[in-house]
Amino acid sequence: MFGNDLIKVLLIEDEDFDIKRVQNTIKPFSDQIEISKVVSNGNKAVEYIKGNHDLIDVVIMDYQIAGGLMGEDLIRKIKDTDHLVQIIVITKMTINIPDYSFANKLMKAGAFWYCTKYPGDIDDFIYQPTDFIISIFNAYQKKVLEKDRLKSNQKFEKNVNDILKQKILIGESPGIQNLREDIIKCAQSNVNVLIHGSSGTGKELVAYNIHYRSDRKYENFVPINCGGLPHELIESELFGYEKGAFTGAHKRKPGLFELADRGTIFLDEITEMPLQAQVKLLRVIQDGELEKLGRTDKVKVNVRIISASNKNIEEEVRAKRFREDLYYRLNVVNLAVPDLSERKSDIPILFDHFLSFYRLEIGNEKPILDKDACELFSNYTWPGNVRELKNVVQRLLFKGESKINRSIAEQALGINLKTRDEKDSINKFIFPDDDNLLALKDFEKQVRKKYFEYIRLKSSSDTEAANKLGLAPPNFHRMCKELGLK
Repeated sequence: MFGNDLIKVLLIEDEDFDIKRVQNTIKPFSDQIEISKVVSNGNKAVEYIKGNHDLIDVVIMDYQIAGGLMGEDLIRKIKDTDHLVQIIVITKMTINIPDYSFANKLMKAGAFWYCTKYPGDIDDFIYQPTDFIISIFNAYQKKVLEKDRLKSNQKFEKNVNDILKQKILIGESPGIQNLREDIIKCAQSNVNVLIHGSSGTGKELVAYNIHYRSDRKYENFVPINCGGLPHELIESELFGYEKGAFTGAHKRKPGLFELADRGTIFLDEITEMPLQAQVKLLRVIQDGELEKLGRTDKVKVNVRIISASNKNIEEEVRAKRFREDLYYRLNVVNLAVPDLSERKSDIPILFDHFLSFYRLEIGNEKPILDKDACELFSNYTWPGNVRELKNVVQRLLFKGESKINRSIAEQALGINLKTRDEKDSINKFIFPDDDNLLALKDFEKQVRKKYFEYIRLKSSSDTEAANKLGLAPPNFHRMCKELGLK
């Protein structure tokens, strides 16, 4: 009914009566829940967990256990020892009056759930046994999900490392070394970043590195070139719309901000964004909510914004083409990417890197550059920056020359290429959906039915069974009928 796995429980309790109550409450589900160990001391429990990770799924612990570790200290110690194990706390605190501050303390310490012990003898059962059993199953399901997530993270970590190898910043010049240090600092925070640099310097590459070195690295990185879309389409691309929002809206369209939720959105050429869209973007930054066409309520999003421009944004602000309030919210941290002409010592390194990389793609042998060709490339102004250099390397490889002299180099530089912004495709990583827990409504009904059957079997009459469950006989009979029990 609840799967084939046997849930292994460690019980931390120092009173025989309460040990018996937990055992009796679990007894109807002994084919699925097993108390594999009972210990009477918090310190002993931690030691047992250290050596038996595979033998424990859920810990059930008395909050006020005598001697050694107890309460929140014990919860934190158990989670430090095994962060996957889930903890259910049982306590003698006053029932029927919800103590939210107490519950909050337990959850912050790392507990999954807590319940109160019934103050009297209710035939040796835990108070609210249905909720107690459901909490055990749900705690186990959470452990399974967290274990799967850990495996996914390990897989994603490998993919992230592969991406960072592909998106490496090449060069050893002081400007590039300082930029690397700034990227690491930016990756350690969630502040918005504005990247400034000429076309072709690698602003998107910097954004990739910030995202994939940050805590958001397993989530989506969504790039968009604001100058590459018509003004009338940019709002629907960024914020989306609902089905029927306008003529031709035949289905719902999620905006890029929704796709980037919990991740990062990269707004390239931000100064090309129309003023009306700038207003909506400002609201997203201020409130963490976006407005969609055709929808009355707002959509909450948690997105880090990295923007870039090859224009002087302060001049755009003074000219009233860019909102000043938006500029200050985007420009929390400003990173400048140097032109290739400002880092000439990196040109030979970049040439060698791209020759090695693209020769595998094109299939020709790596050519040798003579002294005159190297000098020409080093002294060239590179108005197209690194993007232009990449194109020149590809052109040289395509020619298939084994040796590149000055004449061949001049020909390669003399061709007027119309470069386009690169939009590399990238795998987008999404965590498994945390909402894929058991369907609680149907699940609770099954647990309740099994419990009612068990308690009726152990009782001399329905009245006695109702009393054991703390129900009035008419309510008990009504619930039995709803559960399909005779």
